[in-house]
Amino acid sequence: MKICIALTKGRLENQFLDYFQSLSYNLEPLIHKGRKLSIETEQFHFIFAKGVDVATYVEHGIADLGVVGEDILLEYQPDVYNLLALPFGKCQFALAERKEHPPTVSKRTIATKYPFVATEYFRKKGESVDIVKLEGSVELAPILGLADAIIDIVETGTTLKANGLIVKETIHSISARCIANRSSLKIKREKLAPIIELLESKEFIK
Repeated sequence: MKICIALTKGRLENQFLDYFQSLSYNLEPLIHKGRKLSIETEQFHFIFAKGVDVATYVEHGIADLGVVGEDILLEYQPDVYNLLALPFGKCQFALAERKEHPPTVSKRTIATKYPFVATEYFRKKGESVDIVKLEGSVELAPILGLADAIIDIVETGTTLKANGLIVKETIHSISARCIANRSSLKIKREKLAPIIELLESKEFIK
């Protein structure tokens, strides 16, 4: 049975495949896959999904391994084995607000795609806030007066700057992570071990 690897569609998918191909695996079927969401090579079965769904497929044993942003693990807390950090997808969780000092309020409103991360952050600070969950561009919330600040993933800060926001505090540095199904690590140990060793090797992580 082939090893199934679930990849987060988009940038993480492309970055991982570049690294994986450098290890001399044949990924020819993936080069022109178009809109296909499931592809098999000689050695692997790859599936492509949104980050949170990748974690779900791994948790339920559909995929043996997965590549997701660490934000998914922090926000959704899936029951998977967090194997190792990968040398790409580096960014950070940050608290950002408007450049001009926002009006003083007794209880701030925070807009975010990550309510669990935001709640935990302010709980540890001992600050009570109202959390508004958004699915799209959270940078709009302070501009339109929906929120006093945002918590979001920041890579270069370009989008924040373009919308008049600045990073107030860095919360957590994150990267892409390789995760594994707990049962697969036991049942398919012999097949998975060489792959995991390559991912952990100094030759791979540069």
